[in-house]
Amino acid sequence: MSEPAQGPWYRRLHWQIFVAMALGAAAGAIGGESFADRVGWIGTLFVRFLKMIIVPLVLTSIVSGVASLGGARSLGRLFSKTLGYYVLSSALAIGVGLVMVNWIKPGVGAQITGTQGAALPELSTPDSAVDLLLDMVPVNVVAAAANGDMLALIVFSVLFGVAIAGLPAQPRETLTRLFDSAFQAMMRLTGGIIRFAPIGVFALIARVTGTAGLEAFRALALYMLTIAASLSIHLFVSLPLLLLLLGRIRPHVHFRNMVEPLTMAFSTASSAATLPVTLRTVEEKVGVSNRTSSFVLPLGATVNMDGTALYECAGVLFIAQVLGADLSTTQQMVVVVTALLASIGAAAVPSAGLVVIFLVLESVNLRGPEVDAIVGAMLAIDRPLDMFRTSVNVFSDSCGAAIIARSEGESGVDEA
Repeated sequence: MSEPAQGPWYRRLHWQIFVAMALGAAAGAIGGESFADRVGWIGTLFVRFLKMIIVPLVLTSIVSGVASLGGARSLGRLFSKTLGYYVLSSALAIGVGLVMVNWIKPGVGAQITGTQGAALPELSTPDSAVDLLLDMVPVNVVAAAANGDMLALIVFSVLFGVAIAGLPAQPRETLTRLFDSAFQAMMRLTGGIIRFAPIGVFALIARVTGTAGLEAFRALALYMLTIAASLSIHLFVSLPLLLLLLGRIRPHVHFRNMVEPLTMAFSTASSAATLPVTLRTVEEKVGVSNRTSSFVLPLGATVNMDGTALYECAGVLFIAQVLGADLSTTQQMVVVVTALLASIGAAAVPSAGLVVIFLVLESVNLRGPEVDAIVGAMLAIDRPLDMFRTSVNVFSDSCGAAIIARSEGESGVDEA
């Protein structure tokens, strides 16, 4: 279901998405909230279609991929490489955010009290490492799938794949073929839904531009610029360096192959909703095998949140600057570690990172009505930043898949 490599530019999906984004931005700015209300349901419907296929796609891809690994040793090696990359990339992202906020100091002298805030969505997050570990093991697999508990579903899928790999030849081959066939069917369904991406993207962007408030943007302009600059440095400097140094991959080739998932991530602001597109693109365009992509990408969409980790660290330091609180080096290191751990528990849904930021604030005793008011003001202008950091999250996942595939000896990965 991949689009043809050749042909007129206007028939290529990524150009159609770019045009849809431009038209949506113009239509939303001209039509305002009334137009946004009329077309918003189309974007919601498109995202629902993407989310509809997440659970069966993740289940079939992980089970088929793990079952084909051939043993616990191969799985352990793949897991250690994946975890090592995720910790490294997230740490680099947090470091960039830390340096930029301390350098630019966007919160010093900022007047946020008069800015209209927004209500925070409810989001359940683990309170400790033990709670996170317990949440990883589902009591009821069907309930976990129904509730979108992706980490629990991933754990079950991995264990089930390992169990299949340990079966005698005949049942192992039968089940492996079954789940591989189901995965291929899900990829075909994914391709059919993606064909309507330009329409969904148009509606999503029109709704964002039609409903955004200008006053909030003016009050927090330097803060937005700092976060955007930090995300840009990580996207265009840190991650390409990892591609070059760890994977011997030319970054411009990987960027070119990942255009569709990046635009989809920016439009939906959801790593989970983008996962079907990311899986399809990493296998068909980047050239990563199913055994690697089916393990690395679903896990990354759940626990690898570079953009979110950067945002939480920078956001806490910004709030401290607004309040006039001078965080010591030790306190900033506490923020770094907590942001790294909290990003793992952040759901792959829009604005989850801003809700999880309260966990990081608690680590340095920043709390109270003033803090709540500032976070509410940050949420009022969070949508474009959320769209950007989701793109960073997705690109980091794809870089990890390509690097790990190269380390596993796979050929044809990101070749020009």
